[in-house]
Amino acid sequence: MKDEFAEAEMQSGETSIFVRWGGAGPPILLLHGFPQTHLMWRRVAPLLARRFTVVCADLRGYGQSGCPASTPDHEPYSKRAMARDMVAVMARLGFQNFSVAGHDRGGRVAYRLALDHPTRVDGLAVLDIVPTQDAWHLADARFVTAFWPWSLLAQPEPLPERLLSAVPDAIIDHALGEWGSPPHVFEADVRVAYIQALSRPASVHAICEEYRAAAKLDKVHDAEDRLAGRHIVCPVLVLWSDRGPIGQWYSDAGGPIAIWRAWANDVRGFALPAGHFFPEEIPQETAAALTSFFTPTP
Repeated sequence: MKDEFAEAEMQSGETSIFVRWGGAGPPILLLHGFPQTHLMWRRVAPLLARRFTVVCADLRGYGQSGCPASTPDHEPYSKRAMARDMVAVMARLGFQNFSVAGHDRGGRVAYRLALDHPTRVDGLAVLDIVPTQDAWHLADARFVTAFWPWSLLAQPEPLPERLLSAVPDAIIDHALGEWGSPPHVFEADVRVAYIQALSRPASVHAICEEYRAAAKLDKVHDAEDRLAGRHIVCPVLVLWSDRGPIGQWYSDAGGPIAIWRAWANDVRGFALPAGHFFPEEIPQETAAALTSFFTPTP
């Protein structure tokens, strides 16, 4: 991916965003989750680039992107703020309209993009998530135990920052090893890159601020949309791990497809046979699902 894709740091108007892009065809923006960076797409992006122009970005606060100062309400690390970055970056690359796929935290930025900028987003894929408001509303003891970053990293500073900074390698190894994907999926240099990205004090604080925003402001933004009757108007693809929480915890709510149909007009999707990090574990299958969904109908 490094050799095939161009790279640059671009100004969004609020911070700098590191991006890699390559390929030709309709544009697709790929957004990563925690505790990763754009490198999570290293196996999927080249496959998609056979048909699409693929843009892989580090979210603000993550990887090589900037870490703007936060505020007491955590707004600079809300998904709304992160979505603004991506609209600006895609415009700088010449794309006023594009599709977007997001995994984990990137999925939350992706669906916020579709809600806040409906005329910009042609298609949306959300990978292994349900909307933030639903995640909190349906949370139970399993959620608190398994999704420990949601509650731990949302605690007031400096406790979460000190914990992450003390053992970034342990955080990475736990996440990559315990969230459903076998260790061999993550090459040694990729593991090191993820640890290095989680070793910058500014990034550690930014990531904690992002989780604090998810516990407060992101929920408010979701609730406002639901109250106003706003829906995602573009087609939505929902993909999830067949062995993870998304496919197992929400049966009483109709499962992930039913949950997303309360938010969007056109929803389809299915489980993939892998763990939480399935773009890294089964890139061929992930790329095939995204290619099929995003390919324009003649």
